[in-house]
Amino acid sequence: MGSRRKGRVIAFQAIFSWDALRPPVEDLLEYRWLDADRQEKVGADVLAFSKLIVAGTLENIESIDETIRKHTENWDIHRIAKVDLAILRISVYALRFQSEIPATVTIDEAIEIAKQFGSDESYKFVNGILDAVRRGRSTQ
Repeated sequence: MGSRRKGRVIAFQAIFSWDALRPPVEDLLEYRWLDADRQEKVGADVLAFSKLIVAGTLENIESIDETIRKHTENWDIHRIAKVDLAILRISVYALRFQSEIPATVTIDEAIEIAKQFGSDESYKFVNGILDAVRRGRSTQ
C-alpha cells in the first residue's frame, strides 16, 4: 500500500471516529489510537498528509455534507452507512479542495478503501456519489 493510501486510510478512520465520538479536533489529530510503533512505521509524511485531510474535512464539514446531500437524491445523509459517509467526506474534501490531486485518483482510492472497510455494495455507492460530485465540479 502506498504512503498516500495509508494516509487516506488513517484519515478515513479518524473521520469515522470523529463522527461517532466528536472529540476536539486537536485531540483527534494526535492520533492517540495509533500506538507509537505504528506511528513510527507509517512515518511523519503519511501522518502529515492524513492530518491535512482530516483538518480540511472538518474545517469544511458543513459544505462537504451539503455536497453529499445534493448528490444523494431521496437518501437522507443520516441513513448512509458510517463507513461510507467517512469515505465520502474525505473524498469530497479532496475533490473540492485538493485540486492538485486528479479526481480519478481520489475516486479510485475511495473505491479501494470502500472495498477494504465497507460492505459488499459500498464501493458502488461511493463510486456513484463521487462520480456525480466530479461531474458537478466540472460544470461549475
